[in-house]
Amino acid sequence: MKTTIQIVALGFLVSTTNLLQAEPGQYPSLEKVFSSSETIIGQGFHYPNGTATITSTIIEMQPGQSTGWHRHEAPLFAMVLQGEVTVDYGVNGKRIYRQNDRFIEAFQSSHNGTNTSTEIVRILAVFAGSDSAKNTVMDDARNDHK
Repeated sequence: MKTTIQIVALGFLVSTTNLLQAEPGQYPSLEKVFSSSETIIGQGFHYPNGTATITSTIIEMQPGQSTGWHRHEAPLFAMVLQGEVTVDYGVNGKRIYRQNDRFIEAFQSSHNGTNTSTEIVRILAVFAGSDSAKNTVMDDARNDHK
């Protein structure tokens, strides 16, 4: 364990040193995490009108907990940080997401996520919204008829 920590620390030092020695005007290397022009269920999406607002959140769900049926009025990038979540997209089926899975969530389409693991689920959610659109809207009518 001590060797691993030393190696990680040395790696950080080397990486930091390399950044400090980069040529002026030279941008650090990039690793693309995710890119898509459609949602996980194959929809196109658009940005809402209004003043652009980026909102990032960590969603935390206990084992067995559900989000309730809801939809998003803003495009949403999601990455599962921990655990497993099963999302029901109604007529578009169900999908299971696990740690490190990344996707653009369904847009303006009702869905319900449930923590189907035995541990806490943590999801990074980044909304590309605006001041005129709600990031998440609960589908009360659908929740009343479960």
